[in-house]
Amino acid sequence: MNPVKYADDLVLMGKEETVLQSMIDKLIEIGNCYGMEMNVEKTKVMRISRQPSTVTIMIDQKQLENVECFKYLGSMLTNDGRCTCEIKSSIAVAKAAFIKKMTLFTSTLDLNLRKKLIKCYIWSMTLYGAETWTLREADQKYLESFEMWCWKRMEKISWTDHVRNEEVLLRVSEQRNVLHEIRKRKANWIGHILRRNCLLKLVTEGKIKGEMEVARRRGRRRKKILDDLKNRRESSHLKEEALDRTIWRHRFGEVFGPVLRQNTK
Repeated sequence: MNPVKYADDLVLMGKEETVLQSMIDKLIEIGNCYGMEMNVEKTKVMRISRQPSTVTIMIDQKQLENVECFKYLGSMLTNDGRCTCEIKSSIAVAKAAFIKKMTLFTSTLDLNLRKKLIKCYIWSMTLYGAETWTLREADQKYLESFEMWCWKRMEKISWTDHVRNEEVLLRVSEQRNVLHEIRKRKANWIGHILRRNCLLKLVTEGKIKGEMEVARRRGRRRKKILDDLKNRRESSHLKEEALDRTIWRHRFGEVFGPVLRQNTK
């Protein structure tokens, strides 16, 4: 169990309801000593599990509301532990910002300048916190669709024009880069974490030992944050490679190049 603190935002995490309840009771007790009270209406509780269930946590004889997701420091956390909800939310925010500045992005400014503006102002909204994402195939399709949406809107291409994505990329002199950008950011961030000796490193490597024996579940196991690097490098020596920043950036920079798709007739 650990608390996560940032300014006036506080997150309490516990592996059992009783542990979490005792943490809240202690927090309320200490807060009362300083004349502070906890707002029950703004306090939520969520269980992260493959099979989420209701958690009963009481404050002043009132049960806290159970939620399926909540936003913390700009990232959307869901009870299933996946990133799909956060990705969709980020894309929606970025599209709204694009529409507000549609006149600028579709103006007669130089093409390269407009592309830089989109990547600077629009993509930065979409890729906030992307270093921690574990992307499934469905998530990758959402992001690639958003990428093409940006270029089509910039060139004033409607879906009724039936212009293929390859033709759009040729018009804007671009390749599919959004997934490349995510992997590059993830490689830089993970390299920084693996060079440190901290709790975050243990969590990233999956070395936190549990007390419960869990039988293997049916189906494919969930993707881990390091899988993107291991699959492409086919190496388990990521920690040793991360110690040298130059080698790390050179190797993973080459592996995570832009995606170029070609259709063969």
